[in-house]
Amino acid sequence: AALYVAARVAALLYIVVVPCAAAILLTALLQPLTARLRRRGMSPLAATWCTLLLAIVLLGGAGWLVTTRVQADYPSLVTQFKHTTTQVQAWLAGPPFHLHTGNLQQLSNDVVKYLSQHKSAVEGTVVTGSRIVVELLAGVVLCFFVSFFLIKDGDRIWQWLTSRFQPERKRRADLAGGAAWQAVVYYVRGTVAVAAIHAVVMGVTLTIIGAPLVAPLALLMFLAAFVPLVGVLVAGAVALLVVLATKGWIAAVIVLVVMVVMNQLEGHLLQPQVVGKMVRLHPLAVILVLAVGGVVAGIAGAVVAVPITAAITRATRALRDDHGPG
Repeated sequence: AALYVAARVAALLYIVVVPCAAAILLTALLQPLTARLRRRGMSPLAATWCTLLLAIVLLGGAGWLVTTRVQADYPSLVTQFKHTTTQVQAWLAGPPFHLHTGNLQQLSNDVVKYLSQHKSAVEGTVVTGSRIVVELLAGVVLCFFVSFFLIKDGDRIWQWLTSRFQPERKRRADLAGGAAWQAVVYYVRGTVAVAAIHAVVMGVTLTIIGAPLVAPLALLMFLAAFVPLVGVLVAGAVALLVVLATKGWIAAVIVLVVMVVMNQLEGHLLQPQVVGKMVRLHPLAVILVLAVGGVVAGIAGAVVAVPITAAITRATRALRDDHGPG
């Protein structure tokens, strides 16, 4: 009943809940840099501004890189698609298939015609997707300000929230809050590291086989890694389709093998070593919370569902194992 009520409230207030949850994740990622700047003598205000401005510059640079690469690689994408379909038609027409390829030729012509006539629409779709993170950071005022004040005054805000508690309740609140925050920090840092490894491996693989749209597909793989289980599969499917349409089935098989190996390494090496046991959840639990988060708030809800669940689980375990001051 409590979970149902919380989900309903979150659905009604998703415009507030999702930016606040995103701000908490962003704070967990950026706070170490702010702490380091403060240790080097910067004031809390200056360190916070430097951290957020650096994040905005990096995200803006990534969006600019994706935009320019889509515009530059689009003609190559159309040309390579034509070449690949010609090879497939010749292969199907020869032995042992001897298939009539008229329908395939018509389908190929329709796809090439659509790509040529709707270049601006396709580019606009990719560019819009690449700007989502930049818009969330720079355009959504609530997320920006919540991140700013959490990075600058997070400890003071927590002390204010728990200042009216009785000593024992305050101690337990600090215990649960510290455990939950540690779980979020571990999750965000580990996920960023794993996402970066996915993006680098995909980028290197696509570069070696000569596929177009290397930078956009690598960035898509990086962003998709923040949606556990499902995200990497979707981004990998997009990359496979692009490679299959432009470089043929041999290159697509190479990409598929790399993806399978990468997923195995993630499940058995990267996640346990980088993220750690602290935020490990059962796959069934991950699927369920992803489904609930997606229903409540779409993609944003799916992104924040797992770290929120990990934080609640870690806080509950800390309270359960607490045996008092003595």
